[in-house]
Amino acid sequence: MTEIIKETVVTQKENSTAPAAKGEAPQKVYNKKKTIFRSNQVIWYILGFIEVLLTFRFILKLLGANQYVGFTSLVYSITSPLAAPFRGILGTPSTGNSTIDTASIIAGIVYLCIAWGLVYLLNLIYPITPGDVET
Repeated sequence: MTEIIKETVVTQKENSTAPAAKGEAPQKVYNKKKTIFRSNQVIWYILGFIEVLLTFRFILKLLGANQYVGFTSLVYSITSPLAAPFRGILGTPSTGNSTIDTASIIAGIVYLCIAWGLVYLLNLIYPITPGDVET
């Protein structure tokens, strides 16, 4: 006859529960990343708005627009403080009423570098991807 022997193997697992998460709760982390991602978007939006205004200023000056007309006056008054720190860095070539506003060009480049630096700094401190904040 055949004898059947059953063996029971018992293994003991060491602490099979998952370790408690260190740091913040997942919802807090998600909200923090979402806020940082939104901050990045706001920075780029503000930069885009400033760049559009500076582009309007450059084109209006290039075309020799009348500075006393409503829209032109509005654009010049809004962008004057933005371009003022860069006036005088390069000469301002002009022909007749047309002026190449080099201060607007330099301002656009500098503000682009500042916005890129801020976003890069935020991503360096708190690295996130768009996938981290998808709902």
